[in-house]
Amino acid sequence: MSLKDRVKSEGNPIIEGNKAIFVWLGEDAPHLIGNFNGWGHGFGKPRHSAELTESEPGVWTHTINLPDDAYIEYVYTTDLYDDEARLLDPNNPHVIGDGIGHDQNFFAMPAFSETPLATPAQGGLKGTLTKHQLELPPNSGTMRDVWLYAPPTDDPVPLMVNYDGNDYIDRGKLVEIVDNLIAADDIEPIALAMIANAGELRFLEYNTNETTLIVIMQMLLPLASQHLNLVDIQANPGAYGILGASMGGLMALYTGLGLPQIFGHVLSQSGAFETFGLPVQNLAASLVEFGPMQPIKIWQDAGQYEWLLESNRHVHDLLVAKGYDVTYHEFNGGHNYTSWRNLLPKALKVLYGKSGE
Repeated sequence: MSLKDRVKSEGNPIIEGNKAIFVWLGEDAPHLIGNFNGWGHGFGKPRHSAELTESEPGVWTHTINLPDDAYIEYVYTTDLYDDEARLLDPNNPHVIGDGIGHDQNFFAMPAFSETPLATPAQGGLKGTLTKHQLELPPNSGTMRDVWLYAPPTDDPVPLMVNYDGNDYIDRGKLVEIVDNLIAADDIEPIALAMIANAGELRFLEYNTNETTLIVIMQMLLPLASQHLNLVDIQANPGAYGILGASMGGLMALYTGLGLPQIFGHVLSQSGAFETFGLPVQNLAASLVEFGPMQPIKIWQDAGQYEWLLESNRHVHDLLVAKGYDVTYHEFNGGHNYTSWRNLLPKALKVLYGKSGE
C-alpha cells in the first residue's frame, strides 16, 4: 500500500515500530513543528522546523524516532513567525488546545497510556469542591477565582496550594486525581486551594515574585483556613504543599524555598528555570546553590521533548549537591498538561503517600 493510501486509512503519523512517519499530501509542503523540535523556536537563533521531503510526486514525509511510550503534540505552519499561519493536520482527527489560544494535533506511541485516576469516580467526587473569589490587587475591583477542595474526612488535613489552578482543574484534572487517590487510600487526605493565574501578567506573577508570596500568605491561606479544616501549621511546620507547572513550577520551588515553615512539600512540573537571556542563573537556582538548605521535600519532573529539560537538570544537580530530598523524573513527552496530568499520581504519592512511595 502506498504512503498516500496508508495515511488516509491509518491516519497521521504512520507508526512503524519506534518510527513516526509524518505524511503531507499536496503540491507543496508546510513546515512541521512540535514537541520534538521546540515548536520551531530558535531560542536566540533563527527559527527552524522539521522539513518534509518529497518522496513521490505530491507526497511529502518526515520521520522521527521515538520511545515506545512517547506522547507528542505538533502542528504544521506556512510561516514560522506567524501563529495565525498554523495548519492542523487534515489526516489526524486528534486535536487539543495548548492553553494559550492555539489548537494542535497529538498522537502517542503504542506503550503510552493515560492515568485512569483523572476520570471521576462513579457517583462523583467523594470530597467537596467550592468556588470563591479574591480581590486582586486589593481594592482594584478585579476578582480572581479560587477553588477549594475539602476531602471526605472530619479530621484536620494538610493543604496543597496550586498555581494555575484554572488549568489544573480543567486540564490537569487535579481534583479528580486527588479525590481518587484518597479514596484508594494511596495518599493521606489533603485539601486543595487552587488559585487562577493573572492572565497576561502571569509571567510577572510567577517569576520568583515576592508579591505573590504575600498574596498567598495574607489572602489565600486565610480564605482556605476559613472554609477548610486544616492542620495547625504552627504545630506541624512544613505540612502544606505547593504545586505548579512551567512558570508555576518555578514559583512553586521559590515558594518552598522562601516559606519552608509553611510549604514543606514542593511539586514542580517542568519548572521554567531558564535564564531568559540574562547572564545569571535563575533566582530560585541561586537560592538553592548559595542559600541554606531548607527542610523541604521536592518532586521535580521535566520532559525529554521540551526546551526546559537542561535547566531542570541543572536545578536538580544543585538540589542533590546541596543535600535536598528530591525525587526527579524525566518523561517522554513535551510541555503540556497531558504529560503533567499523567505524573500527578506518582508525584502526590511521593509527597503525601501512605506507603512512602
